Amino acid sequence: MSSLRDLWQELCSYDNLFLAYTKARKHKTRKDYIIEFEKNLKDNLLLLRSELSLHCYDPKPLVNFTIHDPKMRKISKSDFRDRVIHHALCNIIEPIFEKTFIYDSYANRINKGALKAIDRFDRFKRKVTRNNTLRCYVLKADIRKYFDNIEHEILLSIIKKRIFDKRVIWLIRKILANPSSSDKGMPLGNLTSQFFANVYLNELDYFVKHKLKARYYIRYVDDFVIFNTDAEILEDYKRQINLFLREKLDIELHPEKSKVLRLSERLTFLGFRIFYHHKLLKKSNMVRMKGRIEALKQEYAEKKMDYDSIYDFLEGWIAYAKNADTYNLRKRIMAEVSEAFCGEISTKEINRFLKE
Repeated sequence: MSSLRDLWQELCSYDNLFLAYTKARKHKTRKDYIIEFEKNLKDNLLLLRSELSLHCYDPKPLVNFTIHDPKMRKISKSDFRDRVIHHALCNIIEPIFEKTFIYDSYANRINKGALKAIDRFDRFKRKVTRNNTLRCYVLKADIRKYFDNIEHEILLSIIKKRIFDKRVIWLIRKILANPSSSDKGMPLGNLTSQFFANVYLNELDYFVKHKLKARYYIRYVDDFVIFNTDAEILEDYKRQINLFLREKLDIELHPEKSKVLRLSERLTFLGFRIFYHHKLLKKSNMVRMKGRIEALKQEYAEKKMDYDSIYDFLEGWIAYAKNADTYNLRKRIMAEVSEAFCGEISTKEINRFLKE
């Protein structure tokens, strides 16, 4: 399909770059670097367009910082102009790959996400156990140091099956080569890293669905689960999947986090501790949320974030937390929010957040 279109001209168009800019600035309108970029918005976008057209575009060095949520993770932040380019690229190539993704891949896709994955988990759980009348096992697995170990050339070979424009491939190489000349790994924090991560493991999705013919499979980034009433079948799946990952994608399952569990055992998935009749949030998620509230208070006090952005964040987190038994936790959080942002949030809004 992409061979019938001039993807490069679409990517470099002013309209696409402007759309990319609006996406990149979302929820960050008060940031100093956004305000600076907007002072000469048209000129900045035209400059990006010229750099792309002349093939002289070079990403700026990433800014690296470490977060604890709860484990230590290195996050790499791109310059705003480079984030505009990332969005411009994804605007054009994402729809091409979206058609190839399986239904039960849930990360970084429109109308998908963690909540839809958890809903699907519940549906599969009831279906496989026939409403808790059959014993059920789950292969719960993830990839060892996934983002650090993605091979650029393997990724590009997968992308080239769908994208034939050499100029688009040139840009992808530029993005992958930042921050270093290493031929492996992608920085956490980039939009393109999230998208490419899905493209890479789409190969696994096809193997699981079409080779292993596993019916009850869900993947969110590099976390995935497969349901079956036979533990031995799942152990065989695990062996075959690890072999496929090593031979085809040069990655491997995490040896400690990939195991076959009985559904009635303590099982965690996407931040929830899942039991048949109820779910709890992982303690690390609660700690992370409290830390995020403190950070929001600070940004609000320094006028780096408006209340509308904070409200959007709270609304998303509450929608996520409602999937577990979290009424008391939500009540405590909303009490803190009400105190911190006095006069901004109404009693009606608080009650809506607390409603089961």
